[in-house]
Amino acid sequence: MVSLRATCSLVRPSPVLNASPPSRICNCAASAFSLSPSYSSHIFQRKWRWSLGRSRQPCALAQLHALTSPALSLRPSYSQRLQQFSTEGRFLAGSEKGLRFIGTDGSARNARIAAASSSSPSSVATSNESTGLKELPKTFEFSSEERLYNWWESHGYFRPDSNQDGEPFVMSMPPPNVTGALHMGHAMFVTLQDIMTRHYRMRGRPTLWLPGTDHAGIATQLVVEKLLASEGVKRADLGREEFEKRVWEWKRTYGGRITNQLRRLGASCDWERERFTLDEKLSSAVVEAFVRLHEKGLIYRGSYMVNWSPNLQTAVSDLEVEYSEEPGTLYFFKYPVAGGNAEDYLPVATTRPETVLGDTAVAVHPLDQRYAKFVGKMAVVPMSGGREIPIIADEYVDREFGTGALKITPGHDPNDYAIGQKTGLPIINIMNKDGTLNENAGKYSGLDRFVARKQLWADLESIGLTIKKEAHTQRVPRSQRGGEVVEPLVSKQWFVTTGPLAEKALHVLESGELRIIPDRFEKIYVQWLTNIKDWCVSRQLWWGHRIPVWYVRGIDGAEEKYFVAYSEDDAYIKARAVYGDVVKLEQDPDVLDTWFSSGLWPFSTLGWPNTEAEDFQRFYPTAVLETGHDILFFWVARMVMMGLEFTGKSPFSTVYLHGLVRDAQGRKMSKSLGNVIDPLDTISEYGTDALRFTLATGTTPGQDVNLSMERLNANKAFTNKLWNAGKFILQNLPPISDDAGWKELSIEKDSYMLEDLALPERWVVTKLHMLIDGVTSCYEKYDFGEVGRAIYEFFWTDFADWYIEVSKTRLYKNEEPLSARKAQHTLVYVFTTVLKLLHPYMPFVTEELWQAMPHEGDALIISKWPQRGLSKDEQALQQFGDLQTLIRSIRNARAEYSVEPARRISAVIVANSEFQEYLLEEKKVLIALAKLDPTTLQFTSSTPREADQAVHLVIAEGLEAYLPLADMVDIGKEVERLNKQATKLQAEYESNMKRLSSSKFVDKAPADIVQGVKDKANEANEKLQILRKRLTVLDSMAVGTKN
Repeated sequence: MVSLRATCSLVRPSPVLNASPPSRICNCAASAFSLSPSYSSHIFQRKWRWSLGRSRQPCALAQLHALTSPALSLRPSYSQRLQQFSTEGRFLAGSEKGLRFIGTDGSARNARIAAASSSSPSSVATSNESTGLKELPKTFEFSSEERLYNWWESHGYFRPDSNQDGEPFVMSMPPPNVTGALHMGHAMFVTLQDIMTRHYRMRGRPTLWLPGTDHAGIATQLVVEKLLASEGVKRADLGREEFEKRVWEWKRTYGGRITNQLRRLGASCDWERERFTLDEKLSSAVVEAFVRLHEKGLIYRGSYMVNWSPNLQTAVSDLEVEYSEEPGTLYFFKYPVAGGNAEDYLPVATTRPETVLGDTAVAVHPLDQRYAKFVGKMAVVPMSGGREIPIIADEYVDREFGTGALKITPGHDPNDYAIGQKTGLPIINIMNKDGTLNENAGKYSGLDRFVARKQLWADLESIGLTIKKEAHTQRVPRSQRGGEVVEPLVSKQWFVTTGPLAEKALHVLESGELRIIPDRFEKIYVQWLTNIKDWCVSRQLWWGHRIPVWYVRGIDGAEEKYFVAYSEDDAYIKARAVYGDVVKLEQDPDVLDTWFSSGLWPFSTLGWPNTEAEDFQRFYPTAVLETGHDILFFWVARMVMMGLEFTGKSPFSTVYLHGLVRDAQGRKMSKSLGNVIDPLDTISEYGTDALRFTLATGTTPGQDVNLSMERLNANKAFTNKLWNAGKFILQNLPPISDDAGWKELSIEKDSYMLEDLALPERWVVTKLHMLIDGVTSCYEKYDFGEVGRAIYEFFWTDFADWYIEVSKTRLYKNEEPLSARKAQHTLVYVFTTVLKLLHPYMPFVTEELWQAMPHEGDALIISKWPQRGLSKDEQALQQFGDLQTLIRSIRNARAEYSVEPARRISAVIVANSEFQEYLLEEKKVLIALAKLDPTTLQFTSSTPREADQAVHLVIAEGLEAYLPLADMVDIGKEVERLNKQATKLQAEYESNMKRLSSSKFVDKAPADIVQGVKDKANEANEKLQILRKRLTVLDSMAVGTKN
């Protein structure tokens, strides 16, 4: 990010804002940087001392940037743009219409979007003074995207329309972490969710896409602790209350970054309903849920195995643990048998020798004869001072791995913990919360776990208990946030009993109340819920929803007693009823797992537990939950469980799962590989529309997407193609002063009278109506890739390549005004309908183009979705299809004979009366698109006399074409060219046949190589025969010419 603090001296104060109050500057900044006014106001009140003296100076541009830059991660294009204005000596000015930059030459230059309160989005289309025609700029400027977005938002188009009836379409945004910065995963979910939202909004359903952010307990606390560390301060130095204040301060300053970036992607969610998981009402919902679950006996406190982060000093969820294949060491050592001699030992292998100090058994397989004699005896734990543990038999042991003898450490390995629970083994914890060893480790107490590993192995070597070390690739669990190795640890935590909740979540899938797209993930959903474990919901953090539990203090023997309550006052009422007024209470210091509050997200954001709340009554349950397949268990299933438990309904009826966004080679994006693609950089170069279209059309449900620059370039070209088509149409419409003509073109028809149109118009409108039916159906099936591909194919091929070219025969030098008007109507109707179908994918360029076209209504975003089941003309499809085939065949022949593109050639069309009837009507189209000579073009029902001297094209039964060769090529030059080709092909053929005649080559060369040579010989021979036939015809024509 480019900081402009250093450029303040380059910017002169502007007199324009001398009387501007801070509030206006705040509002200007809010508009300029896509900030909420309240957020902007916070920055200015905190960072800027407004001078009230005579020398009072308004906010210069560099000052504005300096004040906001610490709170924003601006795109490079923004920073460069601001720096440009600053160094060029322009200064920020304010007006009722927004921000302007005033140049040093005194001229005014608008460099900011006009205030978003206007009734139209300030279209970039202008009137040509000489022609009176409406014109678009040369290209679509990506800078228009923010102008359009601000206009949409300011007009409330993202809010559900209270006047609309029918079933609402509601979707909750998966709340990104408040610490988050935009990545391609965000771009994917925003694209898909915005496609659904915009589509159903245009379908006329009350549409609510509810946004928000997650407080991200671990991530946010880690960020603030690092910030404090840079100041030389530790969290413990501040104390909990002061630390929480610092975190809230950080959130107010930086917490809006991710939502502003989501706006940049075009997210049309209702920002007025934006939620934060630590909002007061959502926090109350979390307490309500905890209390209710506890009252039902579904929450309890106990000691179990958890993932422990020594750096963060908290339990972390499975989702926050990432496993990586890393090089390590497998240590082999001797486990002495108690009472035996030096040869009586079990060889044991481990990757963590320090955990031997917590062993409580050694296990072997019951059928392993090598160690059968030791089962039932005792083993001596090395370096423990003589502690003995039993040698047991258990089928869990893999006889083929390592030595076949397994040390059992129930306190520090999840599998060993399970064995210990099954066999009743004791649990010994040898580790402190910070990853150092505790007093149970004896002389190793106080050592870091990795230091202790080296020391213990050295001590084993010194007493002769080591066998060997060998390199071993191991699966290492690391904290997603801190990166350190996670330690399995038995710890006292709060748990949710998930069995009863999982049963309900399974039932809604089996009954069909819930469906998962793609359905192959239903099996995974069922498997996880069937084998679900109790959920550890407590975290040893200070940032988050504090557990609503108060422990009794000051009463002998009651230290383990606690009260679950809605508040401290409520807890004291309960406690005093039992222990009297002398009782003291202390709240549990832990907070709840972030996923606990996220599990309530679809209904807590709508007002629950107040089930009479207006939003809850109208919008719950939601319709769709769209998210990545990687959090199906950790979030989706938990939302279903919580929703059913607290509301009696599944929180959504459909779950749509998308895949990961990978690089062009299919690799996961990572900083270490250097293949991370920044969405904001991509938007700056290719535009938001191209990025969205690339992501949406490259995906199928549940499948990962490979993002390549080639596809982004292709879809940027698609944006340009749309823009150029819009420019062409505007250039061929009546002047904008022709109010009646524009009004007539703007009227949207519920049906289109095909019978009044000529063949090409009937064909393209029929194809459009088929497209409407097809893509609407695909939208409903969530087949977003096919929707985009179908629209792309229709627009590029049918409309741009064919109909626009056809329309030129009606619009250019046409003596039939009615034909031109119908072409204009068709162009506008088809193009604006395509813009509607494409708008959910490419919202910015489509809105800009639609505003420039004749139209009804205020905005494309709220326009009416095209109606299904409109009339179609099957005969037009067949007839225009024949015309297309005829034109393509002539074009191919021209290419084959290398006819100059501008050269017009003769043609004889041999057709029966049925073909001739409509081909003659579209003679101009045939001449224009096939580049035929209108003076020599003939239509006949019989074969021409000189057919043997022409290229013969068979189009269909009853339709053929003859193209006289003499009119296409210089016969002498063509004969010379073909003879050269024939000589080259003959040499190639003979060379390959020579190799094939060699028994040495045929017998010794690999079969695929021999076959390849045969294929080349055959191909050369086939081409040679074709050339010879063509030469024969040309030779005969040359002789005829001489005669």
